[in-house]
Amino acid sequence: MLLDTHDPYRPRVLDWPKLEPDALARLQSLPIWDIAVKTEGLASSRVNAYAQRVFDPLLRQAVELNGFEEGRHKTVLANLVEAYGIKLAPEQSYPQPRHVEWAFMVTGYSECIDSFFAFGLFELAKRSGFFPTALVSTFEPVMREEGRHILFFVNWVAWHRRNLPYWRRPMFQAKIVAVWAFLIWERIGLARGVDAKQDNNFTVSGSRSLDINISLADLIDVCLSENARRLDPYDPRLLRPTFVPRMAQFARWILVWPKRRGGSLKAAAPKH
Repeated sequence: MLLDTHDPYRPRVLDWPKLEPDALARLQSLPIWDIAVKTEGLASSRVNAYAQRVFDPLLRQAVELNGFEEGRHKTVLANLVEAYGIKLAPEQSYPQPRHVEWAFMVTGYSECIDSFFAFGLFELAKRSGFFPTALVSTFEPVMREEGRHILFFVNWVAWHRRNLPYWRRPMFQAKIVAVWAFLIWERIGLARGVDAKQDNNFTVSGSRSLDINISLADLIDVCLSENARRLDPYDPRLLRPTFVPRMAQFARWILVWPKRRGGSLKAAAPKH
């Protein structure tokens, strides 16, 4: 799927539209660009490091393409900030991870989390006019690729686990649980504003920057709808990410439950 749906666009050929002064000011004011470039650069480095450990030729080709596309995202973002006069901090080098499979899994599951919310925030920015239509269209290939990447990753997890010897599968499952625990702890720290080492806080920073009047329950609805819309076109035999959408649905139920309960209590109250 990843190889068959690859879009061979070249970042330098993308047409960055001229923005009106107010739209340009909004874009320049977003405090996400250093984080976004660093995130994509780190993801590319980690995915490429894992590709060197893959022996199956076809799978290795797909993982290498994944790493190439992550690096291309970084180039797209670097070209965007250059086109609109946004200054970035000097980019640091990306050291090779000590634990290659762990780093690959952290990157994959991070994208499952962040893409889910990024899909919704991107749609809200488009609806509200925060991003001009022309800019949204130019950036669309990157959003499309994020959907392909998370589909590829969750199917890799299932394939990899299935092909492990039986005695190694519990260890791999434990690693999955540990990765999720790490990512949840990391994002709790982000929500509290903790300044710690972070693999990815693009979504958190971006969501705080979009001045859009919407309830959390409605935001979750948009994220769920956009996540389904972006993944629906692909082969239905492929597994879809489920953990984040299910947790989001549960959070939404918690958010609206007091209102439903209040309405039920009012309906059940005896008339005097």
